Amino acid sequence: MTGTLDPNLQADLEAVNQIPVVSSILEVICRTTGMGFAAVARVTEKKWIACAVLDHIQFGLVPGGELTLETTICHEIRQTQEAVIIDHVEKDERFRNHHTPLMYGFQSYISMPIIRKDGSFFGTLCAIDPNPARLNTPEVINMFKLYAELISFHLQAIEQLAFTEEKLLEEQKTAELREQFIAILGHDLRNPVTAVSNVGQLMMRMPLDDRLKRLAAILQDSSMRMKGLIDNLLDFARGRLGDGITLSLTHHEHLEKTLTHVISELLLASPEREIITDFNITGTVFCDSTRIAQLFSNLLSNALAHGKKDAPVNVSANNTDGGLLLSVSNAGEQIPVAAMERLFQPFSRGEVKPGQQGLGLGLYISLEIAKAHGGKLFVMSTPEETRFTFQL
Repeated sequence: MTGTLDPNLQADLEAVNQIPVVSSILEVICRTTGMGFAAVARVTEKKWIACAVLDHIQFGLVPGGELTLETTICHEIRQTQEAVIIDHVEKDERFRNHHTPLMYGFQSYISMPIIRKDGSFFGTLCAIDPNPARLNTPEVINMFKLYAELISFHLQAIEQLAFTEEKLLEEQKTAELREQFIAILGHDLRNPVTAVSNVGQLMMRMPLDDRLKRLAAILQDSSMRMKGLIDNLLDFARGRLGDGITLSLTHHEHLEKTLTHVISELLLASPEREIITDFNITGTVFCDSTRIAQLFSNLLSNALAHGKKDAPVNVSANNTDGGLLLSVSNAGEQIPVAAMERLFQPFSRGEVKPGQQGLGLGLYISLEIAKAHGGKLFVMSTPEETRFTFQL
C-alpha cells in the first residue's frame, strides 16, 4: 500500500535515500543471510513506511510503500526497542501462531531497531524470507547491529547538515539586510553631510572672530570625518554585497597634485600638525586617482590620529617603471602583535585610545583598494616608527 506522506515522513524517507551505503547494506544482508527481502523501515506510532528496499521474492513493496502498522512485528519492536530474530517460524514457540508471519507468509525474519543518537526510535533494519534461515548467530546479529548504528550515524549527519545549511541561510539573509541597510544609510547621509561641509567652508572664508573661526574649523573637521566614515561604509557594503571596489583606471599625469590636495584637506582639520612630504612622481601613473586619494587619506588620517602629536608625519611617493611606491609613517607607540594580526580586518581598530573614534574600516578599505589595483599594502611597526606602504 502506498499513499501521500506528510512532510516529516517524506523528509525521513529522502534522508535514508541520501545515505550512499544503504543499497550496499541491503545487498550484503541478502547475500550473507540468504534472505530474499531486506528493507530500512520508518516506524512511528501510526505508520510503517519502507524507505529503502531490496526485493528478490516479489514481496511487492517499494520505497514509500506502507504496511498497516498493527500487522507488523516492527510495531512491537518500536515499543520494546529490542531486536526480533526468527530462524524458523513453525519451530518458534513465540511466533508460530503470530498473525504477522501467517499474513505475510515468511518463515525467517530478523529486525534490528535503528535508534537515533538522541535516543529516539527511528525504525528498523529488517529482512524476511519464505524459507527458514540461520540468523540467530553472533555474526549475523552483530552485522545487523553495526549496520543499524551506521544508518543512525548517517541520519544524524544529514540532520546536522540540514540544520547548518538552514542557519547559514538565515545568517546570509540577515547579513544581506544589514549590509543593504548600511548602503542605504550611507547614501542618505551624504547630502546632509555635504551641506554641513559647505557651510564650514563658507564660514572659513568669512571675516570671523577667533571663537567663530574655531567653531568653523570644528565644523569642517567633523564633516570631513563623517564623509570619510560614510565613504568607507559604502565601500564596505558594496564589497560585501558582491560588487567589490570599483575602479576607473586612466593614465594620470598629476597624481602628486591629488596627494597634495588630500594633505591640505587634512591640515585644515589639524592645522597644528606637521606633515613632511618627499614626492618624486614623474610621468604618468595608471590608476584610479580618486581611489588612490581615498587610500592615502585613510593612511594619513590614521597616522595623524595615532602618531605623537609633537612629531611630524612623513609622507613619500615616487614612481619607477610605471609603478608607484607610497608610504606614510609616524612616530608613536609600536602596534601590539595581537593588533597587527587583525589590523586590516573590518571593524578592527586595535588599541583605540579615548577620543580616537572610528569604525575600523579605513585600513580594510585601503587594503581592498590596493588589491583592486593589483598592488600590495603592508605595515611595519617598531618602537620608533610605524610605516604603511602601498606598492603598485
